[in-house]
Amino acid sequence: MTRPSELMRPEVLERAAYAVADAAGLIKLDAMENPFPWPGELEAAWLEALRGVELNRYPDPGGREITAALRAAHGVPEEAGCLLGNGSDELIQILITAVQGSGRPVVSPVPTFVMYEVLARAAGVPFVGVPLASDFDLDLPALLHVLERERPALLFLAFPNNPTGRLYDPGMVAELVAANPGVTVIDEAYAPFASHSFLPRAGTPPGLMVMRTLSKLGLAGLRLGYLAASAEWIDALDRLRLPYNVNTLTQRSILFALEHNGRLEQQAGLLRQERTRIAAALGALPGVRRVVPSEANFILFEVASGRGRAAFESLLASGILIKDVGRSGGVLADHLRVTVGAPAENDAFLAALASALGNPG
Repeated sequence: MTRPSELMRPEVLERAAYAVADAAGLIKLDAMENPFPWPGELEAAWLEALRGVELNRYPDPGGREITAALRAAHGVPEEAGCLLGNGSDELIQILITAVQGSGRPVVSPVPTFVMYEVLARAAGVPFVGVPLASDFDLDLPALLHVLERERPALLFLAFPNNPTGRLYDPGMVAELVAANPGVTVIDEAYAPFASHSFLPRAGTPPGLMVMRTLSKLGLAGLRLGYLAASAEWIDALDRLRLPYNVNTLTQRSILFALEHNGRLEQQAGLLRQERTRIAAALGALPGVRRVVPSEANFILFEVASGRGRAAFESLLASGILIKDVGRSGGVLADHLRVTVGAPAENDAFLAALASALGNPG
């Protein structure tokens, strides 16, 4: 029998599959999801909107209606093209596949969203990570040096970054865009919670692309992302998109959601308020060494040396699941990442963390 090891590259088989923690029965604050479901009256209206969907027919291959709705709701520039993906992960994969034969690497600051490296290495494309500064901001001189030395095909900049939550200085980002001989992809997955966006500049210059997802806005289960870029680039990348990649139920649901975009924006506003409250509470908690400034819907914080895993396990025992990003060590050692949840969930997290760190309320 032919085995995977005979046909697959060793570096692919050596990687673990993407792991998702079992959150059954837990307060789930590990995956940057919006904690609020549709209010009852909107849930009924959404189900009504799904009536008449012809599941026996293929979906609109180009998602024309939702593309137009996204342009209107998010302000995608008229001159920019727009490519839809089954989540932003598919768009990252398309981008890397597109440059696979260029002989040029993918570059990104690290730590950052793991799929840039995972998908690059899966495609056999070299990945060059440039360490962030000690405060998790960009190391601009180091990045400029790597851009000049490597001449990458793609530079990925998560804006804000994951797992740190930092929103890089827009002036530094613009300097990197100008210096990059390849394509710069600004990943704005957390745009609803951030104070700055490059979306109005998508496609200007032609090597500037902006990628977004609707997952963090409250639609994670629908799996929709989009890439705004020059029309020439979108036309080229569309040749690699799988047919019918955005299903009919997703397309109909996204149209409904964008008709009620104001409700989603209200929820994002509440989460921004809760983010401020949690950050202040963490900063005042004995045993928390650092709270990283966040413009996402999560907060990265550091606990006392050697206490990260124990704090995570204590929270888990209390029924609260967050992310132990420090498990792999390095600059993230003893760092934990918590998603901003509903107010009651956040209260439960703060109380349990105080107990975990030996500060009973």
